[in-house]
Amino acid sequence: MGSPEAITVREWASRWLEGKAQEVRPRTLALYLQDLGHAIPSLKDPKTPDPFGSLRLQAVQPSHIRGVLEGLKGRYSLRTVRAVRQRLHQVFEEALALEVIARNPVDPVKVRAPKGEGQGKAARALEPHEVSAFLKALDHHKDPRTALALRLCLACGLRRGEVLGLKWEDLDLEAGILTVRRAWTENGKELLLTAPKTAKGRRTVPIPHQTLQRVKAYREMWLRQGFSPEELQGRWVFPNLEADGSRPIHPHSLNKALERIRKALGLPQFRLHDLRHTYGSFLLANGAPVELVSERMGHANPNITLAVYRHLLEEERRGWVLDPEDVAGPRGEA
Repeated sequence: MGSPEAITVREWASRWLEGKAQEVRPRTLALYLQDLGHAIPSLKDPKTPDPFGSLRLQAVQPSHIRGVLEGLKGRYSLRTVRAVRQRLHQVFEEALALEVIARNPVDPVKVRAPKGEGQGKAARALEPHEVSAFLKALDHHKDPRTALALRLCLACGLRRGEVLGLKWEDLDLEAGILTVRRAWTENGKELLLTAPKTAKGRRTVPIPHQTLQRVKAYREMWLRQGFSPEELQGRWVFPNLEADGSRPIHPHSLNKALERIRKALGLPQFRLHDLRHTYGSFLLANGAPVELVSERMGHANPNITLAVYRHLLEEERRGWVLDPEDVAGPRGEA
């Protein structure tokens, strides 16, 4: 690669992808390439005309970034455009960290929904490196209850109320599964024990191996405190100690713990519900069928899943191209 002054956007993005190839799975890398390919088409095909990719990295201004993103809005969903912006930000942020550029031109550029659309906060899936940092932080968090509850939201796609509504009788640690039967939710200032959000919300979910080991260790902690296995069965997994364990911890406790961890790690803003969104995104990115993801998430039907994760599924569909010539195999000239 040439001198810093001569490096183009495409060259730097290519270098960034090469570095990520050592950190993430091939399928995740392919998603990164898809995101960047929308803004820098020459990454996929060097012969493609690419004014933005041909710019010198040090010459890129916020106006260039805005022009690229505005050009994508008519062709892709808002979520996809936001994903492209996030990926560009990472590419330029590395250049900033290495002092190749003086500022990140993506910083001042925001992707806003058209008036009347997208008034709620968009869910965001954490990046693999963010997940890794977050999980490590949970292992050192001072409160084992909130640490494990947050881990289950991420590892099993549980809603906040669902994870707090768990009793030990809902967990089969030998089979490595948990069953969602109830939710501990807020109604104004009142806390209520309710049925799951939808009929499909009552579901059984597998517990990943590493998380299962932590659940078992957490259970052993309670047994060492004098509870018998039989006594634990009917108790809350995440009890409010101020109430002698008669009810689960307050839902706000999870939000506060999450925010403390996020700030300590210096990660971009994300919400507790984004842990659940990350779970669904990772399942789809790794090839899980929509029907399975819908079942695991407790969505009322797969159409909900399709709507929530449309941005990911758009990219998946573009990768499926069938050429009849390939199916027919070699043949002679007509």
